[in-house]
Amino acid sequence: MGLQIQKETFDPEEYERFGKRLTESLEALRQVLARPGFGVGPRTIGAELEMFLVDAAGYPLPVNRQVMSQTMDPRVTLEIDRFNLECNLCPAPLAGRPFTAMRTEFESALAEVRRAAATQGARVVVTGILPTLREADLGSGALTAQPRYRALSAAIRRRRQEPIRVVIGGEDRLTLEWDDVTLEGANTSLQYHLRVDPADFARMYNAAQLATAPVLAVSGNSPFLLGHRLWDETRVALFRQAVDDRGEAPSEAPQHGRVTFGHGWARQGALELFAESVALHAPLLPVLGTESPLARLAEGMLPRLDELRLHQGTVWSWNRAIYDPSAGGHVRIEMRALPAGPTVVDMLANGALLLGLTLGLADEMESLLPGLPFTCARGNFLRASKEGLDAMLLWPERTAPSPRPLSAVALVERLLPVARQGLVGAGVEAEEADSLLSVVAARLRAQQTGARWQRKMLARLEAHMPRPDALGALLERYMSHAASGRPVHEWPLD
Repeated sequence: MGLQIQKETFDPEEYERFGKRLTESLEALRQVLARPGFGVGPRTIGAELEMFLVDAAGYPLPVNRQVMSQTMDPRVTLEIDRFNLECNLCPAPLAGRPFTAMRTEFESALAEVRRAAATQGARVVVTGILPTLREADLGSGALTAQPRYRALSAAIRRRRQEPIRVVIGGEDRLTLEWDDVTLEGANTSLQYHLRVDPADFARMYNAAQLATAPVLAVSGNSPFLLGHRLWDETRVALFRQAVDDRGEAPSEAPQHGRVTFGHGWARQGALELFAESVALHAPLLPVLGTESPLARLAEGMLPRLDELRLHQGTVWSWNRAIYDPSAGGHVRIEMRALPAGPTVVDMLANGALLLGLTLGLADEMESLLPGLPFTCARGNFLRASKEGLDAMLLWPERTAPSPRPLSAVALVERLLPVARQGLVGAGVEAEEADSLLSVVAARLRAQQTGARWQRKMLARLEAHMPRPDALGALLERYMSHAASGRPVHEWPLD
């Protein structure tokens, strides 16, 4: 989040000062983005991967700080719950063979986490939601012992003035009330970052928004939560509700959730997305840095905008604008919708499809967007999350009528050449692009995502044993197949 959080409660004056600093920061960002040449440079990509720590029986093991103490790898960081960790990969140029380099780094980082975890009797699971997670594994005792997590949980609870209520439909409807944000730790994701020139930001961001639904439909890996069969990507429904700071009290002004697909197509660029976050969402963590952004600008220097970055870190758009002051400064798109797992190859294939479509669709956005109201794009995202490969998605056409419904499978088949064109056009070697996109094509032919495999496996196991035992047996098979490195479309149902 940029700034260190050292306290858990704040007084009204701190919120007032923080609000003023956000206003100054937006003006500073406007001036920075207007500088000739700011953020212009080669495209780069990066990634963040979240994961679970489990014990020998496959249940969450809350030892992330102990595991962290056993490794000096700077890529490994703590996450919100004590059974979560995250690996942050180093940014690398998009041109060339970026996914080969990323695969090497994924595998080395995971090997190091597994080594450190083994010293604490823990194993590492890379999946969207842990099938064996129980209510008893969550709650205040599960929160990682850091002030920023306690402060975040306290701020959301204080704004709501009532428990968090979670309702998710599916084969088994889930309803529960919760008093903290530890439900967020039930989700683990793979987040890709794409650096883009500021002048290209709006069309690139809109392309990422448009691409997210079809990619998510063929990437689902989170079908269960607390023993309930829910969405193919239950993370989407859970995350929105797990950190919702809106209470049930009636208000004349509409309130907007902090986890959002967005409120409309981007028109100008990164600045409007930061301004939207400031306008729609009250600060949760009003911590001031020592730097005045406007004074920094007056000195001819690049401002860090710590407060704006901190605030943006508490508004979880599924595709989020990022400002980074390092190395001369730049802006990028953080793509947050993909689940963790099942294998490194699957995650790279998902990333190649999402990044390739973002790049391949960007030049077409001016002609495509009039044919797709934003509400349709948001609806696509939710249907893809719920139904995965079975989803029907609306897609814009250049001629009326538009949009037109297509099955997720047919749409992704149609879009694979667009993704290839986007990757190769950005300098990715054709062989590399073809290798990863062929994994997606094979997944479509096999009709098997991580979510599909888990659903089928649970049905088979549950025919012979109670659901808790079946979920445990499913997890062991999942971990064994994942360790083989074979992509999920090749996993047997045995």
